[in-house]
Amino acid sequence: MAIRRTLKRGFTLIELMIVVAIIGILAVLAIYGVSRYLKSAKTAEAANNLGSIQKNATEALTREKMLGTTAPKPGDVSNFAYGFCGPESTTIPAAPPAGAKYTTGITDWQAGKATNVGFFCLKFSIDQPQYYAYGYTTNGVGTADGESVTAFAQGDLDGNGTTSDFRLVGAMAGGALACSAKPVETNPEE
Repeated sequence: MAIRRTLKRGFTLIELMIVVAIIGILAVLAIYGVSRYLKSAKTAEAANNLGSIQKNATEALTREKMLGTTAPKPGDVSNFAYGFCGPESTTIPAAPPAGAKYTTGITDWQAGKATNVGFFCLKFSIDQPQYYAYGYTTNGVGTADGESVTAFAQGDLDGNGTTSDFRLVGAMAGGALACSAKPVETNPEE
């Protein structure tokens, strides 16, 4: 008779509660890990695109930007147009997307732009959905030490109204553009 009682015995309420608690703790840890991974992946977009903008700014610095209609006189080098691309007048898109991706087209990046200004001059555009609004500014023409370019990305990853900001700065030093190795981040996971 004693053997039969032990065979019919099930789990106690305490044992079931312990199992449910362990599953709950594992679920919380998994959700936290996944959300951190997703935010990290989203911030990688800003860092990668800012790196591309800075690379293009460095290349544009030495690219000839003189219009084909300008003919220099023999021995005249003043008409050659080397230097920074002019600053972009607005961010693209105009405001940071709030908690969702935004899709831009080639016209957002290049339509109606002068050939020596902003993203058109930098030959930069994004054809994939994006979480950030991108901008490009300068504080000079790129011919003197200390003049700089700044590429920035602003976004609101979770739609709570707090904006994350990434800035990558490059400054002229000894006739070359010296860029920071990594963006300065403010609220990177917001």
